[in-house]
Amino acid sequence: MEKLFETFLRKLAAVNTEFVRSIDGRIEWDARLIGLRGARGVGKTTLLLQHIKQNNALDGSVLYVSLDNIWFSEHKLYDLADNFYKHGGKTLYLDEIHRYPDWSRELKNIYDDFPELHIVFTGSSLLEILNARADLSRRAVVYDMQGLSFREYLNISRHVCLPVTSLDDILEKHVQIAMDMVSSVRPLQFFGEYLRSGYYPYYQEQPLLYYSRINEVVNLIIDIEMPQLRSVDIAHVNKVKNLLFAGAESAPFTPNISKLSEGIGISRVSLLPDRKALEDSGLTINMAKDAKGINRLQKPDKLYLENTNLMYAIAPGVPNIGCVRETFFANQLKDSHNVCVSHQSDFLVDGKHTFEIGGHSKGYQQIDGLPDAYVVADDIETGIGNKIPLWLFGFLY
Repeated sequence: MEKLFETFLRKLAAVNTEFVRSIDGRIEWDARLIGLRGARGVGKTTLLLQHIKQNNALDGSVLYVSLDNIWFSEHKLYDLADNFYKHGGKTLYLDEIHRYPDWSRELKNIYDDFPELHIVFTGSSLLEILNARADLSRRAVVYDMQGLSFREYLNISRHVCLPVTSLDDILEKHVQIAMDMVSSVRPLQFFGEYLRSGYYPYYQEQPLLYYSRINEVVNLIIDIEMPQLRSVDIAHVNKVKNLLFAGAESAPFTPNISKLSEGIGISRVSLLPDRKALEDSGLTINMAKDAKGINRLQKPDKLYLENTNLMYAIAPGVPNIGCVRETFFANQLKDSHNVCVSHQSDFLVDGKHTFEIGGHSKGYQQIDGLPDAYVVADDIETGIGNKIPLWLFGFLY
């Protein structure tokens, strides 16, 4: 176990705490069992190490381990927890839990057998807590982590400290909020950068290789994680990529299940779970006019790529700017709101707010006569009335 502590301390020393993601403040860190899911590269490991560095004493009561460490090829997770607890351990941080075979059963046993031990674990966004062999849904508090919001991107890249803004405040006070923001930074100057290459925190590491890394992550998710964690048929892997690229080429598009099934060579029965796995993996958004029940899964009205950076990385040519705007809006809202396709306009949020997305000259014709309806316009710094700047919706988290 000494080797694990050495690795932990080495990683902890290297982590920077200058900027911490907003989700850190939403997590109930005192809960006994906490799960953090997210797509590869969104910053789960960094968040754990930052939280430890800022909140835990290095007195042997805290240990961080990654379950892909070769140490676990000869040792059991349960035995680690047992040894750690007997030597005064209080909080165990388990990164990449899905890399450990039968993780759910051992995690349940640890939770049940060591009632004073707090456990925080991270895993792929494909991790199924409810359907795991040992049901952890009643024990674990689970959070889903997205990539950087536009606000977080600005705070990191421009070294500013812009606050989170609620949707209600944006709808009621967007003019004043935008004016306050503009006094600190000119958002339109950096909005295009964010849309192209600001969603995944690793954009800072090797900017010239950013799109290559996105493609590597996409391949890893489809080639390895989807077969392992969702039992996607290995023979379907290339066809699932074709499905993703079909979406990238024309996203958002209205999928015709029968034609799509025929076009990419996957049966209708296989296509539905494969497409659900793509969404759960953090690669797509399946959106229906009715966001309730199973309709959203079985017959989505629109399919989007999960974020705008994916569009630029894997779509052939330059993405359609209208699609980019809609994807940005859907991505930023879905973190904490119910977003579905509107019958009359582009989006219906939380079952009551209607939004029409467009450029700076977008008018009100599409939403004329609709209650609680707004135009969300790109290329404007501040809005007026029910016309709100698109960039401002990047401040929700």
